[in-house]
Amino acid sequence: MSEDEPDIETVAGLLEDQTVREILTETSREPMSARTLKDRCDASGPTIYRRLERLREADFVVERTRPDPDDGHHRQVYAPNLDRITIDLGDGTLSIQITRRERMADRFTRLIEEM
Repeated sequence: MSEDEPDIETVAGLLEDQTVREILTETSREPMSARTLKDRCDASGPTIYRRLERLREADFVVERTRPDPDDGHHRQVYAPNLDRITIDLGDGTLSIQITRRERMADRFTRLIEEM
């Protein structure tokens, strides 16, 4: 686990929260706005925003700006930045490994570096 990764207590604290789990599962289907998440997760707006902030701090979700075709403005949508969380037990310790989705900018950088 790198220094930037959340510790096992932080991850467990996030995942024990039903609203957090609902946000992650709903956004795994497609990126969603906080307003859509509020409706899908049956939670208040402030609750959704607090959970999204905790998830962003742990780098479990990313925020993206998308054009809104209905009113011509832009809106923020959220998508998970996780592929897998693995907890291993061995040699008297618990360890956690977080596998993240590769961001487009990271993919581009890797492509340029390999040239």
